[in-house]
Amino acid sequence: MDDDLYLSPALRALESRHAGDRLMQRAGLAAADWAGELALPGGLPILVVAGPGNNGGDALVAARLLRERFFDLTVVFAGDAERLPPDAAEAWRDFTAGGGEALAAIPAVSRWSLVIDGLFGIGLARPPAGRHAALIDAINDIARRDRCPVLALDCPSGLDAERGTAPGSVVRATHTLTFIAGKPGLFTADGPDHCGQVRLARLDLDPPAELPPDGRRIVPAAFAEHLAPRLKNTHKGSFGNVGVIGGAPTMVGAAFLAARAALKLGAGRVFVGLIDPQALSFDPQQPELMLRRPQALLQSALGAVACGPGMGISLEASELLETAIALDRPLLLDADALNLLASEKSLQQAVASRQAPAILTPHPAEAGRLLETTTGEIQADRLGAAREIVRRYCGHVALKGCGTVVMTANEQWWINDNGNPGMASAGMGDVLSGLVLALLGQGWPAAAALLAGVHLHGAAADRLVAAGAGPVGLTAGEVTAAARNVFNDWLREGVA
Repeated sequence: MDDDLYLSPALRALESRHAGDRLMQRAGLAAADWAGELALPGGLPILVVAGPGNNGGDALVAARLLRERFFDLTVVFAGDAERLPPDAAEAWRDFTAGGGEALAAIPAVSRWSLVIDGLFGIGLARPPAGRHAALIDAINDIARRDRCPVLALDCPSGLDAERGTAPGSVVRATHTLTFIAGKPGLFTADGPDHCGQVRLARLDLDPPAELPPDGRRIVPAAFAEHLAPRLKNTHKGSFGNVGVIGGAPTMVGAAFLAARAALKLGAGRVFVGLIDPQALSFDPQQPELMLRRPQALLQSALGAVACGPGMGISLEASELLETAIALDRPLLLDADALNLLASEKSLQQAVASRQAPAILTPHPAEAGRLLETTTGEIQADRLGAAREIVRRYCGHVALKGCGTVVMTANEQWWINDNGNPGMASAGMGDVLSGLVLALLGQGWPAAAALLAGVHLHGAAADRLVAAGAGPVGLTAGEVTAAARNVFNDWLREGVA
């Protein structure tokens, strides 16, 4: 599907501009077409659940068309025909005029071949309650019992299509047919767990030609201009010197994970400043890494620096972070660097006043500390949280998690929808830091490096799962090696 994402005001404006274009008929046709493909074989009936608004109208159009195609189906209508919006009222009249009948409740049927969820679309302002919540729970029960597909129209009922939150009963669809344009909530937070496979039906509209998208999904085209095969006449100095500051006692592995990722994504030379005074003077697994005392490293000629992997929150770590922030070069802050930043106003002011780019890569708990709020509040509005971090700290932000939100310093935003649950394991954030650091060291602009690093991170994990290595038990070190392979494929094959 296309990568453009739109928020509700823009979608409402597009619908208003095309009020006379019979969009509901087009939506119902697209729904009927996909439903015909998804219904389990064997002649079992299709269950259509239609709600009290235009989403219900889409479902009624689909039901009428499926009846005309001789599908056996049952329609449950959870609304008042006398109070339907005009287009949905027309859909109701057409459905009943053709002989269609609707029930008030789901009948006891042994099995269904498909459930079409047309209860609520993107306009739901509060969690479903009463009869509507009961219908949502029944849809989910049927899907579990019958192992049949569930096709949600526009978005699963009960899901916040902008934030991806599921505050109450929410349909857990296997497939979602979204109309006109993509919505951010389908791809972040709880959205992916409730949407299943997402397909876009534009309904013969061209939204970008009328309104610029509010945001986008990350695809390789977002950074393709910076993907170029290496010239033969080069040397290690052509690909940058980068440094990793971290590795306090008991956490040396985090710094090594970040540094190894930077090395394997092509940084020319990678220096590591370990805070632990008892640490080895080299990395036995990756002897190509060059170890320095942290203060000496920060005085070296580096193209970019990452602070935070295994850094700890000691006084020494704070002083090192202060020195790093003062450097006039791209700086990535993760993990304990973010925790230190959240606790010290002077560091916050120093980051916000930097001239060189800063990149912050918090997970939701770290984001909560940066904004002096809870993890739950961050997850309740991931786009809003990323925007507030940008405004406070004047850097580029990747708010990690399901559907990582990338927001640049000028408040442009993207959502990354690749990756898998295997990435919920120790060290994955350190690897991401190293991937982004490597691209910074090779001269990529900060925003492009962050977009590419985030997308590459997920693509590498997906490749491993496709090959059978996960998702359960997937490790950060495995992702580093896979990322190198994916990145080289991008260079060889080109991306659009």
